[in-house]
Amino acid sequence: MKDQSAFLTPEELELFDDGLRLEENPRSACVPAMRWIQDRRGWVSDEAMEFLSERLDVSLSDLESVATFYSLVYRKPVGEHVILMCDSVSCWIMGYETVGDHLRRRLGIEFGQTTEDDRFTLLTIPCLGACDRAPAMMVDETLYGPLTPELIDEILDSYGEAGS
Repeated sequence: MKDQSAFLTPEELELFDDGLRLEENPRSACVPAMRWIQDRRGWVSDEAMEFLSERLDVSLSDLESVATFYSLVYRKPVGEHVILMCDSVSCWIMGYETVGDHLRRRLGIEFGQTTEDDRFTLLTIPCLGACDRAPAMMVDETLYGPLTPELIDEILDSYGEAGS
């Protein structure tokens, strides 16, 4: 197997290995390790998965299963800002369709897509744990809700998106 340590800089590799030493079992570090790489690279590439497979002694298929189970592990590049639109029952009851349609029209993309300028990626998430603020969405680490089309416009404007 080829040396995957070239995937990270020597400094990053040292930080990665320091974090790994904190785990009782390196296999239990799959999700934190993917998130660690994603925080530095923006997503978890095939090259990153090969590196993790070797470093954690976990098969690629097992890693892929973990990555596809967790909706916050991005296996393809995402925009500068990731918008997570909650599609839970509470959000549906409180107007998910109306605000979701407005958000998609405003950005000019569908769920699972990234705007042409790579500023926003729009994804759904099963639950944000914000039923009291339904319908809700998160942009990066900031939670918003209850959403209205007008609030969505304000939010996007605050991120510098002119919209249509």
